[in-house]
Amino acid sequence: MTSEWFATCPKGLEGLLAAELQTLGAESSRETVAGVYFSGAQAMGYRACLWSRLANKVLRPLASFEVEDGDQLYTQLKGFDWSRVLSARNSIAIDFSGTNRSIRNTQFGAQRCKDAVVDWFKENGGHRPAVDRRSPDVRLNVRLSRGKVALAIDYSGASLHQRGYRQQQGAAPLKENLAAAILLRADWPGAAARGGALIDPMCGSATLLLEGAMMAADIAPGLGRKRFGFEKLPEHNDTQWRAILADARGRAERGRAAQLPEIRGYDADPKVIRRAQENIAQLGMEKVVRVAVKPLAEQKKPTHKPLPYGLLVCNPPYGERLGEKRSLVRLYGQLGQLMSREFAGWDAAVFTSDLELGRAIGLRSHKRYALYNGALEAHLLLLQLTDNHYREVAATAREPAAQETSAQPVELTEGATMFANRIRKNQRRLKSWLKREQVQCYRLYDADMPEYAVAVDIYGDHAHVAEYQAPKGIDPQAASQRLDEVKLALPEALGLPVERIVFKQRQRQRGLSQYEKQDAAGEFLTVTEGQARLLVNLRDYLDTGLFLDHRPLRLRIGREARSKHFLNLFCYTGTASVHAALGGAHSTTSVDMSKTYLGWLKRNLASNGLGDASNRVEQGDCQAWLARCQRQYDLILLDPPSFSNSKRMEGTFDVQRDQVALVEAAMRVLAPGGTLYFSNNRRGFKLDPDLEASYQCEDISGKTLDPDFQRNPKIHRCWQIQHA
Repeated sequence: MTSEWFATCPKGLEGLLAAELQTLGAESSRETVAGVYFSGAQAMGYRACLWSRLANKVLRPLASFEVEDGDQLYTQLKGFDWSRVLSARNSIAIDFSGTNRSIRNTQFGAQRCKDAVVDWFKENGGHRPAVDRRSPDVRLNVRLSRGKVALAIDYSGASLHQRGYRQQQGAAPLKENLAAAILLRADWPGAAARGGALIDPMCGSATLLLEGAMMAADIAPGLGRKRFGFEKLPEHNDTQWRAILADARGRAERGRAAQLPEIRGYDADPKVIRRAQENIAQLGMEKVVRVAVKPLAEQKKPTHKPLPYGLLVCNPPYGERLGEKRSLVRLYGQLGQLMSREFAGWDAAVFTSDLELGRAIGLRSHKRYALYNGALEAHLLLLQLTDNHYREVAATAREPAAQETSAQPVELTEGATMFANRIRKNQRRLKSWLKREQVQCYRLYDADMPEYAVAVDIYGDHAHVAEYQAPKGIDPQAASQRLDEVKLALPEALGLPVERIVFKQRQRQRGLSQYEKQDAAGEFLTVTEGQARLLVNLRDYLDTGLFLDHRPLRLRIGREARSKHFLNLFCYTGTASVHAALGGAHSTTSVDMSKTYLGWLKRNLASNGLGDASNRVEQGDCQAWLARCQRQYDLILLDPPSFSNSKRMEGTFDVQRDQVALVEAAMRVLAPGGTLYFSNNRRGFKLDPDLEASYQCEDISGKTLDPDFQRNPKIHRCWQIQHA
């Protein structure tokens, strides 16, 4: 009996996947974004799961229906005859995607679907199937789009790109189905049939080499998987599946015994080569795929036997993944020199997201294919190395084609479109305020939609995206997919190139961990805030050097600081001190334990022409410093961390527990008639009644929040405190 099927794939592979499915026996196929519809008997579904080198999922659609809200979703699914596809003995999981005005959360959608299935079984036999999110017998796929729900059975189970051989991977892993697509676009099967060799000069964990070896040896990519999603379905035909599996095993055995092409890889990192060797051993291809430690500059074509023709394939690092772009231009140039010097007459394929780096290879490419590595748009450059002479390219040269490509609109997924629409809505909401107040750095999005749990901050013509740590119980694969959608949507929604958008994961920080480097790019960006020119670093640390929610308080301090002595405790990068000095403060004193941030403060002062003796910078524990302080200040900012267990201080600090001693110490150095601003970011913080009894305290939290933070009024608390 013929069934309808749907295979998903990375964007850009639809045409390749449709052709592959036709060779596997699909009766018809129709491409759509990130997938292909096809038809065939159940055996066709089995073959697609076992043999597709390109698909992520193989789904068998069951039904589709109109849905407006959660209740209608429940009713429609509960009206489906689940005995057709499930048994009460099966454990189940629901993969739900998509939202609408009523169903705003995919977890809510999945819960309503699960309730409908379970309730149907309870009413039709009394037994309910168990729910197993990690390893269910049956995985159901429910997709909501444009008011319609598509219901399907997941025949594949875990994503088909997971072949089972990759036990170890490098810092920037290439998914197996994308590696297979690169090889197919470069016609590696044709090269192998003609006796060509395959060499990867920067092989990493050997994914390209192993995918190439499986193609040459006729090994089904799914042969090493432990299980598929269809194996416990009531409709599963085990006899037919075993016959298909036995045929694949026979083909693999014959392929391994045949004379296979020369397949070699190299990498400069011994640790990476050890990982590659483990992966090769896992696939049992040690006699076919050989790797060795060798830097790019030292490589030559193997000489143990004639290799007149072959494919040199490479996925070199690029700016968005590893290292700095400037340092990579030379690497790409070395790659071009190697191709020209050692591999004349061969073909080459280079996969990169940066066309300017691709140009640095110094060789002409005759074809270019757009592919996606997750949400990152990338390009496969194909080169013929006959009469293709290397020419050095200046590091600052631009590739016109790169500019043309980046200007082309990217077709977004449904989730990415929804996220992009929210970004644009927030831009419209803030536009008049930004223009009126001349604000250059602001928060544009802060987990407005809970399933897209990121904060998007704008710093001039750059964006900084912090991914909040997913709560326990959130499927990591779903969280990763949503982050991919964010990465896909932002360049178009913001009108920014990918290289100006920085992504980080934000987690709860303790002690000195907030000071630890995340990267070592050392790139500082100058932004303006009021009169101040401030340096931010979007890449190297978890925080950027400028807490955007405290903007109104910094500007307030600048207005009040004229002719006053200002003290900035827990000063961080000293941005409030800069505002006070520019506002005409008689002096500023900034205290913090971190040498890193105090050095940053000195650079901020110098950028504003304030590097003189009237602006003091002191390193130390603020509590100990206050105990020693013998002078008084007219204006004080006290903005401590919520918690600290730094080795540079005795014991620990907790702002809720230790607030009285800290504020009293600060008030001892506050001059009569002076003002102390006490602020912190601890959620649920309450000012101690003893402080309210001892001093004149006014909660000004609401007055210190601009429109970009009014959605999240609990981001900080702030009091104006004066002597009674």
